Amino acid sequence: MATGKPQLLFVHGIGRLRDTATDRRRWLEALAAGTRDANMAEVISALTQGWLADVTFANYSDLFNRRGAQGHAAGELDEYEVPFLTELLDSILGELSEQFPPERSHQDARVIRDARFQLDAAIQGQQAQGVGDIGRRLIGVTTTMLRLPGVRQAAQWMNGSALLLQLAQVGRYLDRRAKMAELGAAIRGRVLDRLDPARPLVVVSHSLGTVVAYEALHEYEGTVPLWVTLGSPLALGAVVLDRLVPRPAHCPENVASWLNFWDRDDIVVGRPHLAEWIRPSRSGVKAVTERVDSRGLWTHTATKYLKHGTVARPVIEALQS
Repeated sequence: MATGKPQLLFVHGIGRLRDTATDRRRWLEALAAGTRDANMAEVISALTQGWLADVTFANYSDLFNRRGAQGHAAGELDEYEVPFLTELLDSILGELSEQFPPERSHQDARVIRDARFQLDAAIQGQQAQGVGDIGRRLIGVTTTMLRLPGVRQAAQWMNGSALLLQLAQVGRYLDRRAKMAELGAAIRGRVLDRLDPARPLVVVSHSLGTVVAYEALHEYEGTVPLWVTLGSPLALGAVVLDRLVPRPAHCPENVASWLNFWDRDDIVVGRPHLAEWIRPSRSGVKAVTERVDSRGLWTHTATKYLKHGTVARPVIEALQS
């Protein structure tokens, strides 16, 4: 049984180049706000001062922003990424179609139809077009998707190009070709580095970070009392689910509790399907999914999720126990 001071690990998702100290502070501040929202203000000092747990922010963003293991620079697409992105956008549009049915909003449904039409045209012309031309067509799809009011608020992306290129990070991580597999191994190495398997570990992962954490926790030898996934694409259809290692997808055996939170306006999530499509561990642990609703801009950020008391409370309770 793991003993000693708990460890709290933050695992980020898609996005920009990050500063470890700055993002660690922002995530902790957001978790403190969520702790206050959960009426547990008396714990905030222990959390932010490091008395409650040793807090690590696993920063792998630089691996996506330089030439090296991934084989190309940020801002470029290759032939492998084009089919992946078309599948991913197809899955996201399927989720959006359920969130914005015609009976709810004719305008939103029309935007989704327009995006679907553009995506179908890009798919049909793949063989006759070069990677650059298809990429421009896919940017048109993401630009149209950002016209949805809820998605426009949920996204931290200023334009369709930024959204597409950051979604491509998911494909780069999941690329199992020998050269690209080095990138995934390096990312998991960043996540597992400096962790002590003899001490309990609570993991809070977001977006692509939930995919990374899924695979890293299957490699980790320590005990994980709680794993929290936020805005997770783990169940975005076969495009992600069928590329996970190990397969078939199942909860890591060392995880004692798995809580998954999703926001209706989060463009990246697979909604409640995660709990249905990922098998339990041999001990019966599986994802328990709960919806949260954020207000304002940039819903698809870890800090928006962490500010909810329903998210913060189980994290604090796991660290205390």
